Amino acid sequence: MKKIGILFGMENTFPFAFIERVNELSGKKKIVAEAVQIGKVEQAIPTDYDVIIDRISQDVPFYRAYLKNAALCGTAVINNPFWWSADEKFFNNCLAVKLGVPVPKTVLLPSKERPADTSETSFRNLKFPMEWEDMFMRIGFPAYMKPFSGGGWKSVYQVNNPDDLWAKHQETGQLVMMLQEEIHFTDYYRCYCLDGKHVRIMPYEPRNPMHLRYATQAKSTGPTYDKLMKEIEAYTILLNKALGYDFNTVEFAVKDGIPYAIDFCNPAPDADVYSVGDDNFHWVVDTAAKMAIERAEKHKADQDNCTWGTFLQNSINRGDINKLAGI
Repeated sequence: MKKIGILFGMENTFPFAFIERVNELSGKKKIVAEAVQIGKVEQAIPTDYDVIIDRISQDVPFYRAYLKNAALCGTAVINNPFWWSADEKFFNNCLAVKLGVPVPKTVLLPSKERPADTSETSFRNLKFPMEWEDMFMRIGFPAYMKPFSGGGWKSVYQVNNPDDLWAKHQETGQLVMMLQEEIHFTDYYRCYCLDGKHVRIMPYEPRNPMHLRYATQAKSTGPTYDKLMKEIEAYTILLNKALGYDFNTVEFAVKDGIPYAIDFCNPAPDADVYSVGDDNFHWVVDTAAKMAIERAEKHKADQDNCTWGTFLQNSINRGDINKLAGI
């Protein structure tokens, strides 16, 4: 019997719907889904699961360590816990530039407070003052300041001038922040991408309250809109294949017909029926269930069953940046 587990926290609607859908689809394939149960974690000992969908380890280090051990012993963990541990938003933007995907101009800012166990001498390689004027001219104002890693729209600030930036930077503690060009968009889309090939493009309004962000419609129609949708789908697949994410969302802000990738490091994206809506919810549940069943069928014990993106796959013998896209 093949086993698929889902590891989750406070969310309720997606995990149980996923379990029900897998068990409904698996039929006579001898595949069963359940909530992951952890009784003990011993080094180099396999779990009972052929596949695990991870929805919570970004917040629970114990779970992340459990999943790395599971992956090392052959479990197909979705998403790959080794890459997820290394990934962050600033790197993703750098990668997008190399791939030719439009992104806002972005610079990295040091944290306001020194990291624990460091002192002034830990930063002797940092220029004082930094090249602030060059950075401000490059990005322009108004701009957005946000953490270089993490998600959930936490600690995101709109800044209108240098003084406003300094004042808000005081609140960020040890967070390393990015300063990012503001894209004055006419349309905004959030896209599920599963298995590096299945894309669900959803009109999205980030300026609405959380529970109303999916309660919006696309503002365009016709051939231009169709071309835009194909471009967004292609960029979404390109980014996720390069990063190696099996379950992710990509957000695009559209300005002058150009889709700018704004946020594409969401390996445990919102999938709650009360926020994404019925149609999107049923799509993501069904697509995730089919992906997990396919992974369970392909699973081979005692080997690596995780997904590794083209960025890592081609890094060893990389001679051409185009290889990042799997070309």
